[in-house]
Amino acid sequence: MFDDVEQLILLFNRTFTDFNTVLVAGEDEPIYLPASQHLVQHQVIFAHGFFASALHEIAHWCIAGEGRRQLEDYGYWYNGDGRDQSQQLEFEKVEVKPQAIEYAFALAANRLFQVSVDNLSGFQSDRHSFAQAVELQYQHYLKIGFPPRAEQFITALSQHTLVHDYEEVL
Repeated sequence: MFDDVEQLILLFNRTFTDFNTVLVAGEDEPIYLPASQHLVQHQVIFAHGFFASALHEIAHWCIAGEGRRQLEDYGYWYNGDGRDQSQQLEFEKVEVKPQAIEYAFALAANRLFQVSVDNLSGFQSDRHSFAQAVELQYQHYLKIGFPPRAEQFITALSQHTLVHDYEEVL
């Protein structure tokens, strides 16, 4: 199982050097910061140094188009914990694709994956239905192909995990 955050950061940074983007372990909430006069490189900052958060934020980055990658947090709103029913259902609609990609990343890294409804103190939707939607999107990506950067990172994760798991056996 691939679980070393520092190795994950190095793998991402090596894989995507052409995109002038680095993965950064954050201390607080995740955010994407585009390069600017204050930042030499775009930064994908994941929450609290958590491996799963890194995979999730990388998935968002892999989906964002070039224009979105020029905007802080890709120009999207984020309505935090405590969402009402309509806000939560809208959140889940936009989270299906990144979580399907995160699922593929987790499999490539030989890690467990759990969907995240990310709303502990708000409306509790049907987690099972959301998990099914993520699974259906994952299956759809398997048929039509993942977005190019996601595919590239799935390959990088798979190769790294295979080598790492083999070395553990030796």
